[in-house]
Amino acid sequence: MSADFALARDIMVDSQVRPSDVTDLTIQDAMRTFPRESLMAPGKAYLAYADAEVEYAPGRWMLSPRDAAKLLQGVHGKPGETVLAIAAPYVAALLERMGLTVTRHDGADLRAVTGQYDLVVCEGVVSEVPASWLAAIAPAGRLAVVERRGAIGRAMLYLRGGHDLGSRPLFDCGAPMMAGFEAEKGFVF
Repeated sequence: MSADFALARDIMVDSQVRPSDVTDLTIQDAMRTFPRESLMAPGKAYLAYADAEVEYAPGRWMLSPRDAAKLLQGVHGKPGETVLAIAAPYVAALLERMGLTVTRHDGADLRAVTGQYDLVVCEGVVSEVPASWLAAIAPAGRLAVVERRGAIGRAMLYLRGGHDLGSRPLFDCGAPMMAGFEAEKGFVF
């Protein structure tokens, strides 16, 4: 029996995204039409619309649909803007559907990025945002990422205004830490 993924997408939006105060119809429309199951490992398509993070590569996780939608709503992407999507296959696909120009960075060294972008987004959870990611934010640009230093992470929005960089929290998030971005262990008495 084949799964009805179109129905699953509608249910995902109606039960996970809209009740979480994601009111942007452009985001909802992109989520209703993009086949998230196409990003799943073989035999894992049934997990595509679950209210959970899904590992798409060793140590790399897609955010839950709710968290991906809230992250997108937080950055307010507009058609024509340029995006650097770091370890963000689902968010990148949604931004493309929303009319943004996306450069995907999912290589071996995620810390090394070059160029400047209107938006920088990462679906992975990091203990600390690498300096190169912050440098990639163009003037008046934004970066959205989940940072975690304890049990629960917090989605953060970084904003560049001229030469200044500010940040504000968006929402709490319990997604797993991305491999290689754990906090460095220090000596403790």
